[in-house]
Amino acid sequence: MTFHNPHILWLLLLLLPMIGYYVWRTLQGGAAIRISTVEGAEQAPKTVRYYLRHLPFALRAAAVGLIIVALARPQDAEQYSNTSTEGIDILLALDVSGSMLARDFRPDRITAAKEVAGSFIADRCGDRIGLVVFAGEAYTQSPLTTDQGTLQTLLGRIRSGIIEDGTAIGNGLATAINRLRESDAKSKVVILLTDGVNNRGEIAPLTAAEIAKAQGIRVYTIGVGTRGMAPYPAADIYGNPTGGTVMAKVEIDEKTLASIAELTGGRYFRATDKATLKAIYDEINQLEKSKVEVTEHVVYHELFVRWLLWAAALLAAEFLLATLVFKRIP
Repeated sequence: MTFHNPHILWLLLLLLPMIGYYVWRTLQGGAAIRISTVEGAEQAPKTVRYYLRHLPFALRAAAVGLIIVALARPQDAEQYSNTSTEGIDILLALDVSGSMLARDFRPDRITAAKEVAGSFIADRCGDRIGLVVFAGEAYTQSPLTTDQGTLQTLLGRIRSGIIEDGTAIGNGLATAINRLRESDAKSKVVILLTDGVNNRGEIAPLTAAEIAKAQGIRVYTIGVGTRGMAPYPAADIYGNPTGGTVMAKVEIDEKTLASIAELTGGRYFRATDKATLKAIYDEINQLEKSKVEVTEHVVYHELFVRWLLWAAALLAAEFLLATLVFKRIP
């Protein structure tokens, strides 16, 4: 309960002099009658009227207090809030080529990328997110969805070697764009992660970037891999892993990735370990905030009437008691 005129409650202090005057007058006594002795009166039993003789004043004081509270206009506030969320449609395009098994990330690049992407997905409540994987070709692992459980399951199933090897960055980006083409979201984003140089596919990366720009899609690109040499799983002439490791130079087409991001209004990032990769996703998470609008409505219900009714009831009770029960002879 709130008060529209809370300053009026200071008038409750007037009850103190009112009570003080009543006590003083009671102690002073009323009219006197001379009698020969009070011995018989002292032995008379005290009735209920004796113990309730101050009740009329108490009712009057309580009524005055209730009237003052009513003047302060007590109100009951009822709040309503309408929340509208303007989500963002996000496509994660993940490179799953054989080079993503490099062990400069722990335990390897693709596992680290999946773990960090899973955390990113968990933080994007209300947004629709989809998954695209690419190597020598590209395909959709998950269409746009808000079902985080299904999305996390499909993300966990991604592994290297499920499609022909290679790095078709243009095809991966084009597939992501195609999934966002019919989206009616005001903000559409692609986060493309790769560790190599475009060497496969029918669509050039910058051509795909031009399409993204035309469709109002912002592309963030991430190049993953340490600088210099990195350990890769060794394989025989048939491509089967031997259990050993070989050192090879890390080659990432950073110029092309940066051009894609710049052309579409996004940003290019370089991740050299899992910690920096997580920091990159955290930064993108802050850059692409969903818009949430909360409209609050407050309805006030006046309560002063009930306080006045209680005051009137107390005054009526005080009048009846003073007139019928505690009536005094002048």
